[in-house]
Amino acid sequence: MALLHLRRKEVNLQANELAHAIVDIMDNKKAANVLMLDMNKVTLLADYYIMCDGSSTRQINAIVDELLEELKKAGSQPARVEGTPESGWMLIDFGSVVVHVFSPEKRAYYNLEELWHEAPIVMRML
Repeated sequence: MALLHLRRKEVNLQANELAHAIVDIMDNKKAANVLMLDMNKVTLLADYYIMCDGSSTRQINAIVDELLEELKKAGSQPARVEGTPESGWMLIDFGSVVVHVFSPEKRAYYNLEELWHEAPIVMRML
């Protein structure tokens, strides 16, 4: 697994490695509708945006907790974490990678895929 390899590294992860590690963690926590967008030619805010759905408040919390714990072990700390599981949307900003963990309802409401429709899709897992 990629994450085990990353844990052995004692350096900060590159954006591409970080993004793929995030997707691996989301997959392990059974996140739904995972989408990774390449933001390099669309905005200067981040290299990648990654979105996923959590089916419940509990799952949103579990996904975010696992991301924070596993990536800390790999040497990556977020610049900020916003939102709460109860709100249906949490954002984790790792600088080069921004993560959105949504309830399905909040994801449909904010429709970030449409907002960033010009960004190439790197990966989509349903």
